[in-house]
Amino acid sequence: MTSEKPDFKSEFLRLVPSLRAFARSLCGNMALADDLTQEALMRAWDNRDSFQPGTNMQAWLFTILRNSFYSSIRKRSREVEDPEGVHAQKLEVAPQQQNGLELKELRQGLALLPIEQREAIILVGASGYSYEEAAKICDCAIGTIKSRVSRARRTLTSHMEGEAISDPILADPAATKLLSRTSAPSSLGSLSDREGE
Repeated sequence: MTSEKPDFKSEFLRLVPSLRAFARSLCGNMALADDLTQEALMRAWDNRDSFQPGTNMQAWLFTILRNSFYSSIRKRSREVEDPEGVHAQKLEVAPQQQNGLELKELRQGLALLPIEQREAIILVGASGYSYEEAAKICDCAIGTIKSRVSRARRTLTSHMEGEAISDPILADPAATKLLSRTSAPSSLGSLSDREGE
């Protein structure tokens, strides 16, 4: 038995140049051929007990190399070359927490608005009522609703962009503290409990 091992090893090493040449003819790329040769040699060495003495070792090694080559082709066919990351960018998923943060900021901004502006922006902006319908609901003139919506939008935009609030009522620290205690209404039903104009 021990005499077979040195014969296997010497024959194995003698066939490395032939195996490398065969790999280069399959790949057409020297670097890939060297990787393929190394992989085939490692597989052959790991499975040396399956080699039957007296059979053609070159055919056995070439078969292992050829099978490794076709396995790598199948593997590469499932891979996509993407050196610039174009395909990887398409696979990105936008973080979901950003929407939650923006909604939280919007609710905080709504809570800072005077009740009249909050009511107007929710009726026109969120609920889809026209200015005329919102004016009837709030029992005020159309111009008043338009003004309230405009001021509310400006204040909300400033708040969402992290700017200082320019509304004189909201710029007063005492008013801001008082208004920040009130929460934004979650439904239109709570708007009917509004304060007087």
